[in-house]
Amino acid sequence: MGVVAALWRYPVKSMAGERLTEVAVGERGLDGDRLYAVHDPGGKFGSGKNSTRFRRMPGLPAFAARYDGDVPVLTFPDGRVLRGDDGGVHAELAAALDFPGVRLVVEGELPHHDEAAVHLVTTSSLAWLAERTPGVALDERRFRANLLLDTGPAPGLPEEAWVGERLRIGEVELEVLRKAVRCVMVGLPAGGLPAAPGLLKTISEVNGVTFGVQARVVRGGALRVGDVHEVGCSAPHTP
Repeated sequence: MGVVAALWRYPVKSMAGERLTEVAVGERGLDGDRLYAVHDPGGKFGSGKNSTRFRRMPGLPAFAARYDGDVPVLTFPDGRVLRGDDGGVHAELAAALDFPGVRLVVEGELPHHDEAAVHLVTTSSLAWLAERTPGVALDERRFRANLLLDTGPAPGLPEEAWVGERLRIGEVELEVLRKAVRCVMVGLPAGGLPAAPGLLKTISEVNGVTFGVQARVVRGGALRVGDVHEVGCSAPHTP
């Protein structure tokens, strides 16, 4: 058992996000999380990697996004602020990213999430990795986790033992699906953190390029900082 230490939502995929004290959670994950993405002219989503769905756009982590109601508000690397419903936002993004034709787009048929609806890490795993990466500014923002769970004195990487288990957090129930595979994003400067160019290599060497876990939502509800989490417990379902 432990508690939720931090909640993070990322209105725009691959941009820095916003720290919350409370959020609604549904089948898709945290309400509004990664609901928007920057699309290239071919429809691929801006990301830290190239794949069938994603197009690498290295400049994206230098942006930040938050919501004003249901509208994403973007903070550019130079400090300018633009709302997602501003007609000039697409051209401004294209210029700032030096990537002609990109557009800020709401999620359609293809999901914006990489692997699963919810990503989480623990304080224990962060402490474990910090011991192996001296001098690196290390917190959950590097890994774009939705949840930071305080696991107290638990040693090592406790969340890895939760794969296949149910996790109850306040009103919410998750099923932990798999370890999270990391990419170059962990070493990029973002959210006020400096670059850590050797971090991905270290994670690869000490933990097979995985860190944290991915989960699906079994039961939605309100999620709050301070909510207790329990492993291996199935929340009672009401009619």
